[in-house]
Amino acid sequence: MSASISHRYLSARGTSAVLNYLHIDLAVAGVALILVLAGGFANNLGLIRSIAGILPNISIAAVMPAPAPTPAAEPASRPLTATMGAALNFVAQRYRIAPEALLPVFEAAQTAASERRMDPMLIVAVIAVESGFNPFAQSSMGAQGLMQIIPRYHQDKVPKAVGGSAFLDPVSNVQMGAHILQEAIRRQGGLMEGLQYYAGASDDIDQAYANKVIAEKQRLEQASRRREAANT
Repeated sequence: MSASISHRYLSARGTSAVLNYLHIDLAVAGVALILVLAGGFANNLGLIRSIAGILPNISIAAVMPAPAPTPAAEPASRPLTATMGAALNFVAQRYRIAPEALLPVFEAAQTAASERRMDPMLIVAVIAVESGFNPFAQSSMGAQGLMQIIPRYHQDKVPKAVGGSAFLDPVSNVQMGAHILQEAIRRQGGLMEGLQYYAGASDDIDQAYANKVIAEKQRLEQASRRREAANT
């Protein structure tokens, strides 16, 4: 057969012969290109159906855009333990803060403590001493947030997903503060020494800061025990 297709051949064999002769494979990518040039899929369903009629072997489903993947849900925080829940209620009354506002802070403290094998009440006590549960607190030295972290010293601990606002974000601040406190205790070889280092007061032989945190921790624990006993 010559390179040109005769009129008689077309009449005898029909359009399918032409397609077979030319080896035209109208794949999904080609159909998709037609749709894009025609103005988009959503507005050209009729065009798709026309193409599907001409090429019955290609289903409409084959050229449908793939559905966007559903983002994975973030893992839910664990419910507060009875002790932490009682401490939250005590702090809410003592500092006159809505329990709903404190809940993410206590959940973050509990989660961070579990991940770093620390006492969550210690983290809460540090927050109480450092900021009085004010997430926007800032010291004269530039320390920010619940656990009063100085940004220029701890940029390496900023969660990538949060960015520059991490130090004033309550949950991120607690996560970073727990990390810093854990490192301080490990490097200094003990709880009291680590607390002093965390406060930048390692040269204080009286360990005033550490004693203040421990006293606050004991106060929280006592209040929690009383509340738990009252609820039983």
